[in-house]
Amino acid sequence: MEMIQRPRRLRGNPLLRKMVRETRVDQSSLVYPMFITEGENIKEEIRTMPGQYRYSTDRMGEKFSELLQAGVSSVMLFGIPAHKDEMGSGAYAHDGIIQRALQKAKKEFPELYLITDLCMCEYTSHGHCGILYKEDVDNDKTLEYLARAAVSQVQAGADMVAPSDMMDGRVAAIRAALDREGFTSVPVMSYAVKYASSFYGPFRDAADSAPAFGDRKTYQMDYHNSREALKEAQMDADEGADIVMVKPAMAYGDLIQKVHQMLHIPVAAYSVSGEYSMIKAAAAAGFIDEEKAVTEAAVCAYRSGAGIYISYFAKELAEYMKEGKLG
Repeated sequence: MEMIQRPRRLRGNPLLRKMVRETRVDQSSLVYPMFITEGENIKEEIRTMPGQYRYSTDRMGEKFSELLQAGVSSVMLFGIPAHKDEMGSGAYAHDGIIQRALQKAKKEFPELYLITDLCMCEYTSHGHCGILYKEDVDNDKTLEYLARAAVSQVQAGADMVAPSDMMDGRVAAIRAALDREGFTSVPVMSYAVKYASSFYGPFRDAADSAPAFGDRKTYQMDYHNSREALKEAQMDADEGADIVMVKPAMAYGDLIQKVHQMLHIPVAAYSVSGEYSMIKAAAAAGFIDEEKAVTEAAVCAYRSGAGIYISYFAKELAEYMKEGKLG
């Protein structure tokens, strides 16, 4: 049988397969999400995320050292305050949990790149991502508080802020506030395409941020919609976002690809808590190979167009990369 095209020619040798690989990844693209809590001498495993922990500031350095040794130099910090109130004051307090963590991390681990999740949900007593008016989130009022939190966190040492609240206009408000304070070089990574997803369940346990009533569907996106995602991403880019994010990653590769093709700025993908916990649970039951599932999920996100991958498996992925298992 005469065939000119034989795709298998390029698959017959492992060195050749690696030579022609279309998707290549690097440790520098990895970001590890980490929970910082009040108190002392705390390393508390998160019940719904086996192998993940809440750290007090005096013990977070243990994880930082592990990450750096593996080759992960970027972390995204989530603060869990001891006190929550209706205005989420811990998000912008000078001595808030995230501010103290940033100051300590900057001093002791200057080689780390510190990104802060910028939202009100971890800090509000009602668990919603903004300031309430009756039982609805007041979009425009919330912008003032997000801007205050951004400035406070950058003053404490954040290298980048990542607003995850999904309020309309938040990128413009944050960018203007940072610029007024002289932080013109601090980038904003916007959670531009953030769906109201069932995959966030373990995170809400980790951060103690479940809403006290209702849900977040009036500000997070309906997962039936894709054109709306492009609108959100374009709006955030136009308002000054330096990086846009798609969240979750695993089930939304089509959106990662569409945003990547539409915009000319970096695209991040967040492999969320539910993705992590599903892989962990299935692997613990012997149903799947954890290493293979983790690497496949990551490569799928990169293949779709993500240049930055935020994952609770960041340390493991960095080690797999050293071993040549991702390319």
